[in-house]
Amino acid sequence: MSTIRSSRFLRNALALDAAACAGMGLVLAGAAGALAGPLGLPTGFLRGAGLVLLPCAALLAWFASRETLPRWAIHLVVAVNLIWIADSVLILLAGWFAPSSLGIAFVLGQALAVAVVTELEVIGLKRSVEVPAPMIPA
Repeated sequence: MSTIRSSRFLRNALALDAAACAGMGLVLAGAAGALAGPLGLPTGFLRGAGLVLLPCAALLAWFASRETLPRWAIHLVVAVNLIWIADSVLILLAGWFAPSSLGIAFVLGQALAVAVVTELEVIGLKRSVEVPAPMIPA
């Protein structure tokens, strides 16, 4: 298992991701009913998305607080973010919902924000250094 010493850049990107997930999660979970009408998206869908984001925010905050991490953890964060972006686009293209113009802008805007944060995390991963594995005596 490859371990990295997280660059400051990566830890900051993870902290930004955590803060964005927490903020969006709280807004969506807490104000789903008020947002559903203007966005043209179902209340349950918005609340569910918000509730999914909260544990993600906690995990990202924990990752951001670690000086060393397994490389796969950052690959997982990037992969989940890419899935989120793809699902956001799919929501608009598949016709599952009938979002308003504001809802379309909201879905595309948050997908763009996730894409930017993901790119920052990739840059941060590239700036991190691999930690040598400990020697195990034969």
